[in-house]
Amino acid sequence: MAKALISRCSFLHSLSPKLPLSSTSSPPRFVSFKSRLPFTAGVSSSSSPVTSSADADSKMDAVQRRLMFEDECILVDANDVVVGHDTKYNCHLMEKIESENLLHRAFSVFLFNSKHELLLQQRSSAKVTFPLVWTNTCCSHPLYRESELIEENYLGVRNAAQRKLLDELGIHSEELPVDEFIPLGRILYKAPSDGKWGEHELDYLLFIVRDVSMNPNPDEVADVKYVNREQLRELVKKADAGEEGLKLSPWFRIVVDNFLFKWWDHVEKGSLHEAADMKTIHKL
Repeated sequence: MAKALISRCSFLHSLSPKLPLSSTSSPPRFVSFKSRLPFTAGVSSSSSPVTSSADADSKMDAVQRRLMFEDECILVDANDVVVGHDTKYNCHLMEKIESENLLHRAFSVFLFNSKHELLLQQRSSAKVTFPLVWTNTCCSHPLYRESELIEENYLGVRNAAQRKLLDELGIHSEELPVDEFIPLGRILYKAPSDGKWGEHELDYLLFIVRDVSMNPNPDEVADVKYVNREQLRELVKKADAGEEGLKLSPWFRIVVDNFLFKWWDHVEKGSLHEAADMKTIHKL
């Protein structure tokens, strides 16, 4: 089955090898907002594992170990063109990120309720990267599988978001139709978590406004809460001051600092589509 999937994806890629994941064939624009860790364009098209599951971090629990070695992330270049795939484990090793410039596709969901409050989650203590930090509703990766490689209308990323919201928060797909996820933009960033792990992602920012029921998975999520604008600003102040040991994920902080509050205006006005810019890849 894996050979068939690779063959199918290679065929699809050969039809439009230079097209980024976009509704237009024009090259993406790049915008830089502030200083960041060094970024070098270009991504290896393949990567051999540097370790086996037997060599995994002894502190990694069984669920996270399985996900790290069984899930295959989608490798992309700086233009968001698929160039290969590798394990979630390898894609998050800072050694390989730095030596091979591994860049993988990701998504971040921002779910608002009908009161226009944003749902936040605190990542589980069992998470390999950024445990116990507060972040947006759901952050994960489309996987190297047919349903999540679909480029038309960003359907692959939307399918992945729907899957992961069920996995992490127990929100069933019937409550989150894929066509209601609104892609607003893409960011490219690099962020170390500790000496071993980190992120180097081309991240799709997906917004959705729905009232939902939840049943959070403790293997993935430590806590959840809805916040309004002022409550989020207060949360940011506490994180900056180091109060209560509170920390925010780096990708969430990037979105808060550069986009979130102006996009929140569109959430309240019901005009999110007007805010979308999927041609630009923001390097942050």
